[in-house]
Amino acid sequence: MRPAALPRKGAPAKEPGARNMARRRSADPAASRVSRVEEAYAAIRRRILDNIYPPGHRALEADLAADLAISRTPVREALIRLAHEGLVEVIPRHGMRVLPVSPVDMSEIYVVLTALESAAAEILALRRPSEAELTPLVDATGDMTRALAADDLGAWAAADERFHRHLLELAGNRTLIDAVARLADRAHRARMFTLRLRPKPVNSTQEHMAMLERIREGDARGAVEVNRAHRQRASIELLAIFERYRLQQM
Repeated sequence: MRPAALPRKGAPAKEPGARNMARRRSADPAASRVSRVEEAYAAIRRRILDNIYPPGHRALEADLAADLAISRTPVREALIRLAHEGLVEVIPRHGMRVLPVSPVDMSEIYVVLTALESAAAEILALRRPSEAELTPLVDATGDMTRALAADDLGAWAAADERFHRHLLELAGNRTLIDAVARLADRAHRARMFTLRLRPKPVNSTQEHMAMLERIREGDARGAVEVNRAHRQRASIELLAIFERYRLQQM
């Protein structure tokens, strides 16, 4: 009997698990298709949120597919998903258009976000989380402070987004998280669009710190009040930019 071939010198031997995984992927085209749809969805969504695809931007399916180096079918499915989330309009035979956000849209979004995030802050404060559980919020506020000191608004915005995401996750209410997710993307786009048009977000950082302290102390009412004031101030600043620059949408 001929002995089994040894791996080439210097070449890593393939793990049996890796071979099995590759075999399963090739044998499961449905899983591969879902993966490609997720890839297209994540890439297009990120470009919209970062305003690489700004409000009103139009793109053909074929151009998006070529840009992402992926076939048109996953792109089409990703666009349908993004349309359900209110980020794009799917135009038959013409691809998609990134939907703008109007002052009325933002006013309504902030009302709902304020109520939902205030509920999350209340739930979390009543639970009295441990200091270890609060670490993501502590780290986010620290990163916000350091970003402001370095005048790095991009890093500040990323840390701010992390704070709000961890607040929701720690509250642990799945329905609440899903409801916020349907609105947060459009609010994020508007905030990034106006980030350098607003005052330096010193007040926002201080409000995050105050909310963290209320949660740490188990002060549910105080946490709700701080979050409500925080979101209302942000809404007023954002709507003022619409008015100052006479923007009909962004």
